[in-house]
Amino acid sequence: MLTFIMYSRLEYRLMKKLISALKALFLIGVWFLCSGFSLFEGGAVGNNSVPQPAKPVDLNRYLGRWYELGSYPAPFQEGCVATHADYSLDQQGSIRVLNSCRKGGLNGQEEIAEGKAQIVSDSNNAKLKISFFGPFWGNYWVLDHAPDYSWSIVGEPSGRYLWLLSRTAHPSNAMLKLIESRVINMGYDLKLLSWTLQP
Repeated sequence: MLTFIMYSRLEYRLMKKLISALKALFLIGVWFLCSGFSLFEGGAVGNNSVPQPAKPVDLNRYLGRWYELGSYPAPFQEGCVATHADYSLDQQGSIRVLNSCRKGGLNGQEEIAEGKAQIVSDSNNAKLKISFFGPFWGNYWVLDHAPDYSWSIVGEPSGRYLWLLSRTAHPSNAMLKLIESRVINMGYDLKLLSWTLQP
């Protein structure tokens, strides 16, 4: 009986230490994310009036691999080349997000970030919330896309972030001109755009 009591007390103390450690990690994570978000908010605004998505999105056709053609600079993508994203549905029907890039060059170390996405209600599948860490979600708006889903323009409400995506890493010049024209018509500043190196 005494042994059981001593074991229970030891287990209780260990559990308290574990809870304290988890709380500390959580607070560090919150601090890190808040610092990151404040840093992100300091980026240049490329569009002071981000438009609503131009058309509905067929989720099944949007799934698959997208190559990044260009984007507004983002701290979380610094030094990234060969950037692409894969969207899929898991067995529960949830949207799985897998972002990949190579740091520093085409032969650099591959970095992968896995997240999840949720469709925003009443958005015709054109607005999503994406999370790569716990309860923290970011906006992902499919502002426009080709009828055949060969290209896509993605932004978010602040106008600080923009991504130009294609099903191929090296689309035709005609497609690039079309995407650029659409971006300008939506009010974005092309001078802030960085083109992404692809293999």
